[in-house]
Amino acid sequence: HPGRVVIGSDQIAVAGGEVLGKPGDRPRAVDQLTRLSGQTVTFLTGLCVVDAAGGEQLEQVSTQVVFRTLTAGEIEDYVDRERPFDCAGSFKSEALGIALFEAVRSDDPTALIGLPLIALCGMLGRAGIRVLA
Repeated sequence: HPGRVVIGSDQIAVAGGEVLGKPGDRPRAVDQLTRLSGQTVTFLTGLCVVDAAGGEQLEQVSTQVVFRTLTAGEIEDYVDRERPFDCAGSFKSEALGIALFEAVRSDDPTALIGLPLIALCGMLGRAGIRVLA
């Protein structure tokens, strides 16, 4: 998109040295949450802004999530209610997924929903785009 500002963002989960992406379906979502139960998981959110002149900025925002120890019933109920098949780690923190956690640690809590807004505002400012009037 020449002459336009383009924003891209995506996220992965890292647990026990294993990279977990988006599950894609119910069985994989149940499996991911079963493996994440009682664990501390790192979510890495990558953010890229390409300005109108083609200049590129890249950032990575890290978020630590401590999952509660979850029962099989809680996991299945959550997956059936939220259907988090397109979410790394199989949850939506902006919805009922927050009930799966004991704690969240991050400098940019919006990163967990997939778009780190604090980082994005700084990047847009450096690209010459005013966020506030």
